[in-house]
Amino acid sequence: MYAVTVTLTLKENQHEAFMYLMLENAHASLANEPGCQRFDVCADPNQPKTVFLYELYDDQTAFQAHLASKHFQAFDTFTADMVVDKQVHCFSQVFQ
Repeated sequence: MYAVTVTLTLKENQHEAFMYLMLENAHASLANEPGCQRFDVCADPNQPKTVFLYELYDDQTAFQAHLASKHFQAFDTFTADMVVDKQVHCFSQVFQ
């Protein structure tokens, strides 16, 4: 298993538009990527500029396929101007 966490900081007043696109991307990932096992989109109502993602893939190759997918590429392009900061962390499973 390959876990990816992403913490995004959004620009002011971008939460609603960003979340619409983010949820589309999450649904497309789960529906169209066989190697994507989980895609959680989390937000704290008290911190509307912060979005946290928790994604699980079969392996690093499946995550790379996600990054290369048309739906992710479109999402990344459409949301680039909405995001101030993006922190991505990747973890490989070491024990099962």
